[in-house]
Amino acid sequence: MQKRYEIFADYHQFYLWDHGEMPDAALDYTEEDLQLRVKTAPFLVVIQPERNMSVPVELDILDGPPDEALDLWDHVVEASLDLPSGRLEIHECTGGSIDILSVAPGTYRVRACFGGLTTLTDDRLDGEDHYRLVLWPAPAAPLAVIKQFAGAR
Repeated sequence: MQKRYEIFADYHQFYLWDHGEMPDAALDYTEEDLQLRVKTAPFLVVIQPERNMSVPVELDILDGPPDEALDLWDHVVEASLDLPSGRLEIHECTGGSIDILSVAPGTYRVRACFGGLTTLTDDRLDGEDHYRLVLWPAPAAPLAVIKQFAGAR
């Protein structure tokens, strides 16, 4: 399954969560969380785009791990997401639900890819940044930075 969205990343964030659990997204953030650009909590993955604006997001749900070159991306992080209801919700921080997708209930790995991070203007309002999320069934594992962007946050 592949979907494309324009997601309003108010407060530099949007969420992937289990629709049945409806977790509380009000989390405390550390400097490390900001550098990782992804934060997790039970039934929740927070994606933290560079711009506090609408951003293009591509979402793929696969049967297994993706086999793609990561050299096209500036920053890549993987995290686990438990979806016991089998309903993945994509939710804006302040704008509400974007989509609810049916998936097999279980635990998924989420790969968050951040591209075009060097294209942002000084005021961080315009740019060609773009985001790709890939989910596949996988056992729970700790958050892992595959590729760290060295630019300022």
